[in-house]
Amino acid sequence: MPKFAIIATGGKQYKVRPGQTLKVELLPLEINAETKLEALLLADDEAKEVQVGRPALAQGITAKVLEHGKGDKVTVVKYKNKTRYKRVLGHRQRYTKIEVQAW
Repeated sequence: MPKFAIIATGGKQYKVRPGQTLKVELLPLEINAETKLEALLLADDEAKEVQVGRPALAQGITAKVLEHGKGDKVTVVKYKNKTRYKRVLGHRQRYTKIEVQAW
């Protein structure tokens, strides 16, 4: 079974493996910068046993920032009948694409 970890960033939790790329909430970092994400909740290695943090483990994971961008547009419609009220809003969530290096 390949090794994996569960991290928390941006209020969400992600199951990651070394070399995996994923989109997380926007991080204030430059492109090609390496960062250490401290919130490592669980780590499973092939040779070792599963390590569970309460609430987090001492070591974090290192990740490389690949790009920043905006997600797909989400349209929000507010409507109340018989009162002539209609509001249409749009939102595009900003993200950072990272590549998991190791932990």
